[in-house]
Amino acid sequence: MKLALNGATTMRADLATDLLAAQSAGYDYLEIWAAKLRAFLKQNSIADLKALFNTHQVPPLSINSIEHITFRDETAYQQIKQQCDELCSIAAQINCPYVVVVPGRLPASGANENEIKTESVRVLNELADIAAAYNVSLAFEFLGQKDCSVQTLAQANEIVKAVGRQNVGLIIDSFHFYAGGSSLDMIESVAPDSIYVFHLNDSEDRPREELEDRHRLYPGSGILPLSEMFRAFRRIGYDRVASIEIFRPEYWEMDPIRVARDARLAATRVMEKSASVVAQ
Repeated sequence: MKLALNGATTMRADLATDLLAAQSAGYDYLEIWAAKLRAFLKQNSIADLKALFNTHQVPPLSINSIEHITFRDETAYQQIKQQCDELCSIAAQINCPYVVVVPGRLPASGANENEIKTESVRVLNELADIAAAYNVSLAFEFLGQKDCSVQTLAQANEIVKAVGRQNVGLIIDSFHFYAGGSSLDMIESVAPDSIYVFHLNDSEDRPREELEDRHRLYPGSGILPLSEMFRAFRRIGYDRVASIEIFRPEYWEMDPIRVARDARLAATRVMEKSASVVAQ
């Protein structure tokens, strides 16, 4: 499986530093953090961005992300569509295959599963039309937090299947997978081609309802069932990309090149461990 560095892991570094860190540590791809992208383009052109990727020889995998795409009022939803057009246009120009989209919070009035599915399918289809004009795909990432409208892999997979578009697929994040109560058998119900990226990270040992992004750790340093997840991916034939995404403020204070190297080493150990168990 290829490895990517996600810009959230080195949050306080800029985009140029992320690319240097990814190259230095030997990553196959970089997931671009959208705020860093916009900061770069305030002072530089798209041509400069393409040149930067060419210099470092680490291609872009995705742009992260468009947040809370569902259950928005009309004004906010128009802004979501504008963001989709903006980021898909940039992605097309730099040969970046994916833009990450994230479901919205549950509305204050509540919503049942059918209402969530209907809203999610509608919005994803409309955004997919925008993305298709640029030959870009949307990677739909469910969140394990209790206020998110889509909390499990099974729910996200049902939505993506209902959308039925070639340019809409899934991101499975190990932290959200665990926090939201997804199970390994849910992975085995997913078509491998519909999984675009696996976000790899670990977690402190806390009750699921207390987990926040800041509790993430390097792969293999916590309590997530990562080896079991890798084995489940192998069983369904998924072998694309594991991207290291760790929102840990402690790591943000460290040298980003060191963080990138330590994270890659940790991920490699986890993957090798899962493979050795299978071989036995």
